Amino acid sequence: MPTPSYIVALTGGIGSGKSVVAELFGQRGVHCVDTDAIAHALTGPGGRALTPIRKSFGSSVFTAAGAFDRALMRTRVFEDAGARSALEELLHPMIREEVGMALVSEAASRAPYVILEVPLLFETMAYRRLVRLALAVDCPVELQRIRVMQRSGLARPMVDQIIASQVSRSLRLQLADNVISNSGDPSKLPRQVEFLHEHYEKRARMER
Repeated sequence: MPTPSYIVALTGGIGSGKSVVAELFGQRGVHCVDTDAIAHALTGPGGRALTPIRKSFGSSVFTAAGAFDRALMRTRVFEDAGARSALEELLHPMIREEVGMALVSEAASRAPYVILEVPLLFETMAYRRLVRLALAVDCPVELQRIRVMQRSGLARPMVDQIIASQVSRSLRLQLADNVISNSGDPSKLPRQVEFLHEHYEKRARMER
């Protein structure tokens, strides 16, 4: 099957609300491909990344039950740049392969266009050549921090480390083609999504 003619990248800092926005696009018949979900599947039970991870990092990053210890690995990669690079070199090719298959799936071919959710779109630029536009979900950094701490239970220093590892809010806004504001009332999100959905749908039809 051919690659969909129109792919929009969805990005944003941690805690910005990307998943909520992706779900709203999905409700409108858009096929959504989430690179984070792919990474979780690769490192989840039976995931094909588990054996290479064990070979590279040993059993110390696995629980007694044999599950990949994401919390421990998160701490390790933020303390050790070499470990972070090694994990990225292992996982990213697998993620790109899975993304490639998802973009030519039957579900993608039936959709008016595809949303490709890439949290680190501007940090790596690995997917930029695949997409026509980049859509950023935006909110103030302090709101990001609060949301992540409430959602995940991570301590503030770790959350601040994660935020600092991503591009700045100002640069993300500068690089994005479109922006959805998720700074306040969540009831305002559907209207923003609907406006952009109609815009993307129209542009996708024009390119067919």
